[in-house]
Amino acid sequence: MNDVKGSGGGLPQTLAFRLGTLGAVVGDRFAGRIESYDLKPKHVGLLTALDRGAAASQQELAARLGVAPSLVVSLADHLERLGAVERVRDPRDRRRQVLGLTDRGRCLLADCAAEARALDEELAAHLTAEQREVLRKALGILAAEAGLPTD
Repeated sequence: MNDVKGSGGGLPQTLAFRLGTLGAVVGDRFAGRIESYDLKPKHVGLLTALDRGAAASQQELAARLGVAPSLVVSLADHLERLGAVERVRDPRDRRRQVLGLTDRGRCLLADCAAEARALDEELAAHLTAEQREVLRKALGILAAEAGLPTD
């Protein structure tokens, strides 16, 4: 019979547990950093999706992000109030509205990227340059395998 204590260190030693727990902690810290911009990480995710491609309908964005269309509508409503996105009629299909990033949205996204880089520095402060690069590459591989953006 296997001894639970001798089975590879238990749950806290698993990659799934460590990444999940660390992700929650880092997500909370990032959320705290962008709170002053009246944003949450999901808002930044939508801004990033818009920044990575052409204007898209809320339905298309929901599919691209893997979330419910109602969430995209709610996020877009908030971002529109902040002046970060605009809804415009699609010139090819007047029944359809597309979301586009505004100059204000690009500025907010740049501010959030700066906050994320500062948080990166805090998180990696005790790592050597080599360890940072290994971690960056490993996370890039895991992100690509999960179908997430890697750049």
